[in-house]
Amino acid sequence: MINKNELLMTGDMLSKYYELNKKKKEIELELNELKDLFHQYFDNQMGTKDKAEVTINGYKLQRQIRKTEKFNDDLTIQRLEELKMNDLIQVIRKPDDVKIKAAINLGLINPNDLEGCITTSFSPAISVKPVTPR
Repeated sequence: MINKNELLMTGDMLSKYYELNKKKKEIELELNELKDLFHQYFDNQMGTKDKAEVTINGYKLQRQIRKTEKFNDDLTIQRLEELKMNDLIQVIRKPDDVKIKAAINLGLINPNDLEGCITTSFSPAISVKPVTPR
């Protein structure tokens, strides 16, 4: 196990990361192109909503179809209200970020009034780029 004080950063490590990341992007692009071709094949052969499979040269290609259903918010609320089933409607109270920022900019609210109300999160990201263009 490497001690944090013993970590060493080298140019070779940065170069390798850059090159591998570039290859990864190229591979992902090529994979997505192949997936699109596979979907087009199955769409033409079996239809757009059907799962399918084909075996070629010892490889089995399968397509699964995931079905998701979601209620149309406005229409469902209207229908439930007509049916007097208001208990089936959620009332969600949450701050409106855009309006709060506008109210602060207009001076309607002092930012100190909302002290402690803002949650900040951080997520690290790595980026390696050559200093001189390649």
